[in-house]
Amino acid sequence: MDIKHITQLLIEAVDADNVKNYVPMANHTSFKIGGPADILVTPKTAQQIAKIIQISKTEKVPIFIMGNGSNLVVREKGIRGITVKLFDNFDEYEVKESIIKAQAGILLSKLSQVAYQNGLTGLEFASGIPGTLGGAIAMNAGAYGGEMKDVVIKTQYIDKGGNIKSIEGDMHCFGYRTSFIQKEEGIVLSSELKLKAGDKNQIKALMDDLCKRRNEKQPLKMPSAGSVFKRPEGYFAGKLVEDCGLRGYRVGGAEVSDMHCGFIVNKGNAVAGDVITLIELIKSTVKNKFGVELQTEVKIVGEE
Repeated sequence: MDIKHITQLLIEAVDADNVKNYVPMANHTSFKIGGPADILVTPKTAQQIAKIIQISKTEKVPIFIMGNGSNLVVREKGIRGITVKLFDNFDEYEVKESIIKAQAGILLSKLSQVAYQNGLTGLEFASGIPGTLGGAIAMNAGAYGGEMKDVVIKTQYIDKGGNIKSIEGDMHCFGYRTSFIQKEEGIVLSSELKLKAGDKNQIKALMDDLCKRRNEKQPLKMPSAGSVFKRPEGYFAGKLVEDCGLRGYRVGGAEVSDMHCGFIVNKGNAVAGDVITLIELIKSTVKNKFGVELQTEVKIVGEE
């Protein structure tokens, strides 16, 4: 791949300020781990995203789409090709009555605050989820009894061919940590969320309560990628890990959190290999002891 050539094409499609070379992904993930991305692009519009995808297709260059990096483990050798980050430059929103329409890069925590400020209830569960709207829709993120499927009514996305399309209602095919978008490898551009009018004091009280519960039970002050494993049917992943005696177990700089065994934290010098080795050790230990196959919720990307 001719990185200089591809970079120039991307600059023409987006602009120079939003195209960077050899960017350490440790600076763009909540785990604070990861080697360089060949080219990191931060587009501002749906049309720019479509152009980037077209460049990747025409030039036969791999492309990876990310949000704010809250569920990523990037390997030490980094990410080849084009990495598109939908975050700060792609986070506009508007509120009309009980519907919020927002771009994919907006943080769920910010979106829940927008709902609260407008006296809208139904998004309180998302106030402590660290990811972006796009990623939350792709994986049907949820917490404390709420999921994105409860509020999302329409989504605009780009398909693998670079075409802008939209889906509504049941077409999202939401399931546990999955959706039509994820299965079809689409890229969320924006979504409409249908909420309900509520009492601002009650909304704030619920958000404060959920925040307090998270702070008490989750290692939010440590670099991590959130909950590592999906919830296996009939079990809780963190409880299985704890019952295997793995609380505080460490590989290099990666450690099973003392506070919540469903989390792996970076103790300050972890590399992706530490995290991946620890994940595999946890999976094999749980499988051997309880016969349960844990599936990862985090994404592991980059060159081995």
